[in-house]
Amino acid sequence: MEALLLLGVALLVAVPVMLIVTAVAVSDLRRRVTGLESQLEALQARASATPGAAVAAAAPAADGQDDAFDDASSPWADDGPITDRNQASSLANPSPPRPASVPPPLPSAPPRAAWLDADPGPAPVRSETAPGSPTPPAGPDPLSRAARWVRSWFTTGNVPVKIGMLVLFAGVAALLKYASDQGYLSVPVELRLAAVAAAAIGGLAFGWHRRDSHRTFALSLQGGMIGILLLVVFAAYKQFGLLPGSIAFAASVALVAGAGVLAVLQNARALAVFAVLAGFLAPIWLSSGGGSHVALFAYYAVLNAAILGIAWFRAWRVLNLLGFAFTFGIGTIWGVLRYTPSDFATTQPFLALFFAFYLAIPLLYARRRPPSRRDLVDGCLVFGTPLVAFSLQAGLLQGRTFALALCALGVAAVYAALAWALLRRRREAVLGQAYALLAVGFATLAVPLALSARATACVFALEGAGLVWLGLRQRRLLPQLSGVGLQLAAAVAYALGATAWPRPVEPVFANGGFVGALLIALSGLAIAAAYRQAGRVPVARIAYVWALAWWLGAWSQELARAVLSTWLPDAMLVLAAVTGWLAAEVHHRRPDPALGGTLFAALLVAAPLAFWQMHAHVQPFAGYGAPAWAVFAVLGFRGLVCLRAGEDRLARAAQLLWWLLWPLVLSLLLAHVADMAGLAGGWFAVAIALPWLVVSALSLWRWPWLAQPLGERFDPVRTLLRGVLLSVLALWWLVALGNRGDSAPLPWIALLNPLDLAQIAVVLLLARWMWSPDGTAPPGAPRVPLLSLLAFVLFTAITLRAAHHWGGAPWNPRLAGSSLAQTSLTVVWSILGVLGWIIGSRRGQRALWLAGAVLMAVVLAKLVLVDRGHLGNLWGIGSFIAYGLLCTVVGFFAPAPPRAVAPREEAPA
Repeated sequence: MEALLLLGVALLVAVPVMLIVTAVAVSDLRRRVTGLESQLEALQARASATPGAAVAAAAPAADGQDDAFDDASSPWADDGPITDRNQASSLANPSPPRPASVPPPLPSAPPRAAWLDADPGPAPVRSETAPGSPTPPAGPDPLSRAARWVRSWFTTGNVPVKIGMLVLFAGVAALLKYASDQGYLSVPVELRLAAVAAAAIGGLAFGWHRRDSHRTFALSLQGGMIGILLLVVFAAYKQFGLLPGSIAFAASVALVAGAGVLAVLQNARALAVFAVLAGFLAPIWLSSGGGSHVALFAYYAVLNAAILGIAWFRAWRVLNLLGFAFTFGIGTIWGVLRYTPSDFATTQPFLALFFAFYLAIPLLYARRRPPSRRDLVDGCLVFGTPLVAFSLQAGLLQGRTFALALCALGVAAVYAALAWALLRRRREAVLGQAYALLAVGFATLAVPLALSARATACVFALEGAGLVWLGLRQRRLLPQLSGVGLQLAAAVAYALGATAWPRPVEPVFANGGFVGALLIALSGLAIAAAYRQAGRVPVARIAYVWALAWWLGAWSQELARAVLSTWLPDAMLVLAAVTGWLAAEVHHRRPDPALGGTLFAALLVAAPLAFWQMHAHVQPFAGYGAPAWAVFAVLGFRGLVCLRAGEDRLARAAQLLWWLLWPLVLSLLLAHVADMAGLAGGWFAVAIALPWLVVSALSLWRWPWLAQPLGERFDPVRTLLRGVLLSVLALWWLVALGNRGDSAPLPWIALLNPLDLAQIAVVLLLARWMWSPDGTAPPGAPRVPLLSLLAFVLFTAITLRAAHHWGGAPWNPRLAGSSLAQTSLTVVWSILGVLGWIIGSRRGQRALWLAGAVLMAVVLAKLVLVDRGHLGNLWGIGSFIAYGLLCTVVGFFAPAPPRAVAPREEAPA
C-alpha cells in the first residue's frame, strides 16, 4: 500500500513539472519560428536591394558526432525538433540557380498561427559567413553555454520522456531500497528482482522496436532500462548476496557493453550518457557504507572500459568527461575518507588502470575529430588526467618521495613515447606537442620529488603552464584562466609548506624547496613566452615579473644557506650579473623592454651591493669580491652588447648607469687603499675623486672610448653623462674645501700638494666642458664669472691651508679669525686684484680690470673693518703695508682702466 501511495505522489509531482516543461517548450518553439520569419524577411530585403546577388542561409543539421559543449543549438544531436530541421532544410536547399541578372526566388515563409504573434522575440539563426566578411565574434562564455545547454535539454526533443525516465529511475531505486529495508514485500527478493529485470528487459525491447518511428522516446527508454538492469545486478550481488561476484561482474560487463553497442549502432549520445550515468550512480545509491573498495573499483573499471570502447567509434566528449569526473572524483573521496596504507596493494592497480583508460581516450577523441576543428585536443583530459592521477599517487605513497620520483620518470617516459609517435603525424601534431610538454614537465618534476614532498605545487605550476599554452594554441579563454589559477595555487601550496624548508639536513641546491621554486619560476617564464608569442605583451610582462620574483627568491634563499654572511654580497652580485646577462641574451634574439630592464636593474642594484661589500669585508674587492666584480664586468659588458638589438633609449640608460657605477666602485677601493697605506687625509680625498676625474677627462677628450659598445647611438647622452660626472666632482670639490690637505709622507707645498692639484683639475675640467667645441655645454652659462668665483674660493682655501701648514695655526673654525690668516688673505687677495688690474690693462680687457678693482675694494674694506683690529701685531701692520705697496705698483703699471673700443662705422656708399 505504501508503494502505491509513493507512486501516486510521484505522479502528482511529475504532472505539473511536465506541464511547465511543455509550456517552456512551446514558448521556445514560438521564438524560433518568429526568428526564422524575421531572418527570411531580412534576406528578401537584401535580395531586392542588391539584384543578382546570391542569397544563402544555412542552418547546420544535428550531427551525432559533434561535441555536446561545442554545439550551440542542442547538447544532444539526436534530440532536435523535427520542425526546426525541416525549416533548416528548406533554407539550406533553395530553388535551382538562375542567371546572374535575376535573383533566385526565396523560400516562402511557413504559415503563421495566430497564437504565435503573442511573443515576437527573435531567435538567433546561424548563417554562413560570406567570403571577405569580417571575422565572426567569439562564442558565448562557458556559463552562457552551460545555461543554454540546460535550457535546450529541458525544452527540445521529447521532454516528457526525458523527465519521466529520470524520475522513474530514481523512484524505482528508492522504492526497491525502501521496501527491502522495511520488509513490506512478502514476495521473495529473488522474484522481486526478477520481475523488475523482466520489466526492464521488456522496456528495452520495446525501445529497440521503436528506434526508428519514435527515436527520442526509444533512446531515452533504452537508457533508462539498461540503468535499471545494472541497478538490479548490483543490488543482487552486494545488497542481497544472491549472485556471486563473478556472475555479477559478467552481467555488469554485458549490460554496459550492450549499452555501448546500442549507443554506437544508433549514433545516440543520449543513450550512452543515460547508461553511464546510471551505472556510476547505482553503487552510490545502494551503498550501505561497508562495501569493498575492490568491488567498487572493479565495477568502475568495467564502466570505463565501456567508455573506452565507445570512444573508439564516437567522439563524444561529454561521455569522456562524465566518466573522468565520476571515476576520479569518487576515488578521491574514498581515498580521503577510507584509505589506509594496508590498501595500497589493492588500490594501486586500479589507479594505474584508470590512468591508462584516460590516457587512451584523448587519443581516440583526437583520431575521431575532423582535422579542421579547433578542439582537436581535449585539454581537460590531456592535462587533467596526469594532474589528478599523480596527486592521488602522491597520496597513496604517503611521503615516499623517491618512489614518487620514479613514478614521475615513468609517466615522463610514457608521454615522451606518445609525443615521439604523434609529432611525426601532422594531424596530431598539437596533441604531440602537449604530450612533449608533459614529458618534459614530469621529467623535471622527478628531481624535486626525489628530495622533497612538494609534489602538488610543482604539478600545479607545470600543468598551469601547459594549460595556458594549450589555451593560446586553441584560442580558448577557459584553459588560460585555469592555467593562471594553477600558478597561483602552486604559489599558495608552496607558501603553506614553507615552514618545512629549508631543512638543515638537506643538501645545498639539491633540495625540494629550491628546485620546486625554480620550477614555478620556469613555469612562469614559459607562460610569459607563450603570451608574448601570441601578441599579449602586457600579460606576458606580468608573467615575466612573477617568474623573475620566484627566480631571485629561490636563489637568494639558497645562497643565504650556502654562503657565509661575509661573502653573501659577492654571491648576490654574481646572481644579479647572471640574471641580467640571461635576460639580455634573450633580448638580443627577441627584443622586449622588460628583458632590457632586467639588465638595467642588475646594474642599478650593483651600487648598494658594493656598499654591502664594504660593510661585510671593508672594501668591495676583498675576498671573493674581486672575482665577483670580474664576472660582473664580463657579463655586464656582454649584456650591453646584447641591448643594441632593442630600443636606443633603454640601451643608452643602461650604458650611462654602467659608466657611473665603475667610478663609484673604484672610489671605494682607492679610499681603502689610501687608508691601509697610512696616507694623510689629502691623499684619502684625492683617492675618492681620482676615478671620477679620469672618467670625466675621458668623456671630454676621448669620448669614443666611453661610447662603446653602442657607438654613435650613445652620443645623445653625452651632455647628461658629463653633467652627472662633473656634478659629482663639484660636490666633492665643495666638501674638500674643508679638508686641510695633509700630504704626508710628502711635504705640503701650496698648489703642488695632491688635494690642491685635484681641486684645480676639477676647475680645469669644468672650464674645458664650458668651452667644449662639440657644443655639449649648457647654453647661456656665465662662464667667466663662474670660473672666477671658483678660482677665488680655491685660492682662499689654499691660503688658509698655507696658514695652517706653514704658519702653525690650528685647523679649526677659529683659523679664519687669526691674525696670520687675515694677513695672508689680505696679501693673496691683493695680489689677485693687482694681477687683474695689470692683465686687464695690458690686454685691454676692461671687465677683468674692473674685477681686479672690485677685489681691491673688497680688500680695502677688509682692512678697515677687520684688519684694523690687528694693528697691534706685526701681521696686521704687514697687511696694511703690503696693500699700500701693491696699490702703488698698480698706479705705475695700470693707472687707469682700458678704454672701451667703439664699433667702427662704415662710410655710406
